[in-house]
Amino acid sequence: MKTFWKVFIVSFIFFFVAIFLGSYSYLKSNEYRLGSNISSKESRIDEESSIEKTTPTIRSYSSLAEAFKDSNRINLILLGMEDIRTDTIIFATFNPKSKQVNTISIPRDTYIHRRGYNQGEQRKINAIYGDHGVEGVKKAVSHILEGVPIHHYIMIDYEGVENIIDSIGGVEVMVPFHMKYEDPTADPPLNIDIKEGKQVLNGKKSLDFLRYRKGNNNQGGYIDGDLGRIKAQQQFLQSFTDKVLTYRLPIVIKKGFDHINTDIKLFEGLAYSRKALGIKRDDFTFITLPGKPELKKVNGKILSYFIFEPSEINKVLEEIYNVK
Repeated sequence: MKTFWKVFIVSFIFFFVAIFLGSYSYLKSNEYRLGSNISSKESRIDEESSIEKTTPTIRSYSSLAEAFKDSNRINLILLGMEDIRTDTIIFATFNPKSKQVNTISIPRDTYIHRRGYNQGEQRKINAIYGDHGVEGVKKAVSHILEGVPIHHYIMIDYEGVENIIDSIGGVEVMVPFHMKYEDPTADPPLNIDIKEGKQVLNGKKSLDFLRYRKGNNNQGGYIDGDLGRIKAQQQFLQSFTDKVLTYRLPIVIKKGFDHINTDIKLFEGLAYSRKALGIKRDDFTFITLPGKPELKKVNGKILSYFIFEPSEINKVLEEIYNVK
């Protein structure tokens, strides 16, 4: 439970951080004054976006290879760090024409065997960052997802998460059971105590909810382990998306700006911001990587892995990319 959350911006946030990061940094560095000129430009963009939204032309493809080559989708990964391991990996993809945002949560225990890395723990995807950095994780995720291109990455630290949640007045979730866990050695120390039931969680409680896996001495926790935690995170993000779309997004992003690490450049962010106009709640989907948990014996040690299913992943991607 010594997880140090560096990301939570999933699905919706993957995109809005991308688009407003560039916009906000540009305004911040150049100290723009919002006036009638900007308002008129925004009005024209809104009008153009409305037309584009009502009459989208969605291209179909004959294969995933063709789709990956010719599609204008924007793809990225979101990483949550536990020291040198990726505790959370999420693939997110945005279609600028349809405004559709799809996310795939990738369990940290996903089995992937790299040549020369033969120990049991080294065969989990969460170990790749420590050896190969962000580029290594991007390659691994692309390999699992049939070679899909990955254009960017985003990280956000725990303070940024708290600031964003508090800036919108908390998030309502259904807590499935009493979550209680203590670890004074964690950095920062953990003291999770969230009662069962429907409630609004502030920034601190939201972090606790997202980080929780099981109680002390392996008591309690999710019946299906990390997959249960992923489902809880997705429930949280659905609720978060519903609420945050009612706020002025640049203000929300501003609260987490200093805590974000990304390779998205200024002009990329500015370009994405125009494409995002008109997006709404129904444009988001959240799924978990197709596969199943399995015990494997490696070098005499039995470990729990998540075994992904390529044929099912192929079907998911063909649906996302409109392959006929």
